[in-house]
Amino acid sequence: MITTSALQVRFGDTTALHPLDLDLPAGRIYGLLGRNGAGKTTLMSTLAGFRRPSAGTVSLDGVPVFDNARATSRICLIRDDGVLGDTTDTLRDILSMAAMMRPGFDRAWAADLMDRFALPGKRWLRDLSRGQRSAFGVVVGLASRADLTMFDEAHLGMDAPGRQLFHEELLRDYLEHPRTVILSTHLIEEQSPLFEQVLILHEGRLLLREDVDELRARGVSVTGPQQVVDDFVFGLTVLGERRLGPTKQVTLFGALDEEHRQLARRYGLELGPVALQELFIHLTGGAA
Repeated sequence: MITTSALQVRFGDTTALHPLDLDLPAGRIYGLLGRNGAGKTTLMSTLAGFRRPSAGTVSLDGVPVFDNARATSRICLIRDDGVLGDTTDTLRDILSMAAMMRPGFDRAWAADLMDRFALPGKRWLRDLSRGQRSAFGVVVGLASRADLTMFDEAHLGMDAPGRQLFHEELLRDYLEHPRTVILSTHLIEEQSPLFEQVLILHEGRLLLREDVDELRARGVSVTGPQQVVDDFVFGLTVLGERRLGPTKQVTLFGALDEEHRQLARRYGLELGPVALQELFIHLTGGAA
């Protein structure tokens, strides 16, 4: 379990993370969502022990993470720019270093992934394209089999087939070797099938934490004549609305009870689901 207690990170006069108490039980895949500047990268860097908290603590199974080699050897963070290393290192050298740092590193699987992503081990890191750097970062992150594995926009630069391969391999190996995985992404609909629980950061605060199926069930769209829709949604939590001539569509947050569903049928209103990405946009877009 990864735990934070009153965790806070500041950069001078700017607070990147406000006090955060968080418990993430082991053996789940978490989706970490937030707009640019919400604090996602800061949080993941602090969880990985790369950054000293300004206040509060981060612990892995009760053991402090920062400045603790034993704890950080159980954690792997792959950033959006791929794997950090000297540009004169070959990919094979970097894999060897990763294997020495991570006790659960699977060399055979790493070699197989290198073939599947068409990454020659003799290539220098400096010669890789953006997409190849992302793919190589994914190889290191997956093969590490760290107890806490985090991917911070690691798919950036990868094409659709590469991202699909990443998803398939992550899910397959996660089922065989359960561990805690945190995925930070802006491709919400594409990666959401992997999520078991969603955490939304907004302006350095935890706005929402919920199982993904429950979160989807709480979003409802209501479509029909404008005045009828306005009367129907009175007193409910409205996230957003759209108009097209006399027709109006409203996005609600909160499951509708049977009484409201019967009313919708009586007045010919159309009820529909709301995509997770649309819910995220509404929840973080400043709507009431």
